[in-house]
Amino acid sequence: MKKGKLATPEWILEGYDSPEEYAKAKGKSTPNKKEGKVFKIKVCPKCGSDDVAITLSNLDSEEESNTGKQWECKKCKWTGSNIKEKELTEDELMAFLDKKGEEVA
Repeated sequence: MKKGKLATPEWILEGYDSPEEYAKAKGKSTPNKKEGKVFKIKVCPKCGSDDVAITLSNLDSEEESNTGKQWECKKCKWTGSNIKEKELTEDELMAFLDKKGEEVA
């Protein structure tokens, strides 16, 4: 089995410190990457509520092949395993919690 050689990226060959700096100098747009810490919240795929929880069941013990987690939305009573996940920056998370009316310590 032949192994291919890795090519040195252009941004390194041209002396830039990062791919973002290289893209900015060349007038290219960089991928929209979230800065800083990213927080993940689970949301209901049906109503969009974040009031979801894992339901307790004996599904794993009844059938060995069923290892998926069962989720339930407390707002619309949806149940299933295909939960949606949102990624938020710290500022977006704080704004989300303020809007929701939760106390932030």
